[in-house]
Amino acid sequence: MSGLRCLIAGLFVVATLSPIQALAHAHLDHAMPAPNSVQGQPPKEVTIWFTEALEAKFSTIVVQDAKGVAMQTGAATLAPGNTAQLRVPLKPLSPGSYKVIWRVLSVDTHRSKGEFSFKVGP
Repeated sequence: MSGLRCLIAGLFVVATLSPIQALAHAHLDHAMPAPNSVQGQPPKEVTIWFTEALEAKFSTIVVQDAKGVAMQTGAATLAPGNTAQLRVPLKPLSPGSYKVIWRVLSVDTHRSKGEFSFKVGP
């Protein structure tokens, strides 16, 4: 009977911790420019805030124009004093649509990725 109790206790622990592990990934909290926004003036950088702290060395942002050309001028970096904020400087943007593709590794070693678009111009 004690073996059965141990099995039940073990299953209970696994079932209770599973939702916590699923929530531990870094998810996009908000971004500038905002997803699906129209910018009157071209932004000089893309900044994304995440729900978890990130590992800078393994986190990237790529910004592409409508033809797939990369528009960032350097690697993405963490903001000073905020390890959940990742940003990348941009080349001068012309009017048009842009896609932001992000891949991050949170400090708890979970990988996340996503993308969104924004537009420059009327």
